[in-house]
Amino acid sequence: MSPLLSNIYEAQRNRWRAVTLEMQRLEEENNRIFIEAYGLQYEIAPEVPLKEITLACNPNYRYGGNRSETELEKMLLSDTIKELLSYAVGCMMGRYSLDEPGLIYANADNKDFDHSRYKKFPADADGIIPILDTDWYFNDDIVKRFHEFLQTVFSEKYLTANIQFIESVLDKSIRDFFVKDFWGDHLKRYKKRPIYWLFSSGKNKAFQCLVYLHRYNAVTLPRMRTEYVIPLAGRIRKRLDDIDESIQNNETIIKSSKQRLEKEREQLNKQLNEIKVFDDKLRHATDMKIEIDLDDGIKVNYAQFGDLLSDVKIISGVTTED
Repeated sequence: MSPLLSNIYEAQRNRWRAVTLEMQRLEEENNRIFIEAYGLQYEIAPEVPLKEITLACNPNYRYGGNRSETELEKMLLSDTIKELLSYAVGCMMGRYSLDEPGLIYANADNKDFDHSRYKKFPADADGIIPILDTDWYFNDDIVKRFHEFLQTVFSEKYLTANIQFIESVLDKSIRDFFVKDFWGDHLKRYKKRPIYWLFSSGKNKAFQCLVYLHRYNAVTLPRMRTEYVIPLAGRIRKRLDDIDESIQNNETIIKSSKQRLEKEREQLNKQLNEIKVFDDKLRHATDMKIEIDLDDGIKVNYAQFGDLLSDVKIISGVTTED
């Protein structure tokens, strides 16, 4: 099989189309048998429209409405790519593995998590994946790990082509999708009962990370602080120092470059302040030693973390204070 995602999707789409048409043929054949057996030739037609073929791979049924074939095909392609991204995150978290089929880990407290079951594509060390608007040099940055996933599954040689294909389908960069859209897609996919929880510092998205609820345990929050939040704050401060130095020590800097740096400095200062507030809340939550009980359900457990998590009201029905 071609390692190009565009070719893989085209081949898969042809299989889905064939399956849908075969299902339509069988249903119409059943109708003809039924009609003939009961003498209903003048009362019932055997034909079954495509929109009534109840397969998820059939866009006429899946999306319906008065959409054109072009619109339906575009929607199916987009959703298929998003499903790939979701599966890749599942592999990062250890929910799935490229070495074994089906669900691999859905225990509690990260108990009995076996890293040896993820040889082709290693699962994340702690079930915490940072989602940041810039590559701040974390080894498990979600975009970096997704690129590794693509290389593992589809070959490093075609990485660039596959990234370009995905971004053309999403109509944005992979990083923009993860930062701005993945969470909403995940909420929809899991009907507002997410299994990956989005910890977020706030509207400036200074710090965001996904935590796999089945791997959450007593060390998750302190590790989030020491391995991600505190180092990120330090890297932002370093970048701010570099910007100040560039502006102050370069008298020949062109106006447009200076404006760009000043704009970046303004945004980074906002993000740094946001991280400070988030870190205070995170430290407090760490001291509380929050435990979750999967038997209580996502709605109850999610509410325990207050506004450290995104969309608490939507998921738990609880209003948090700003």
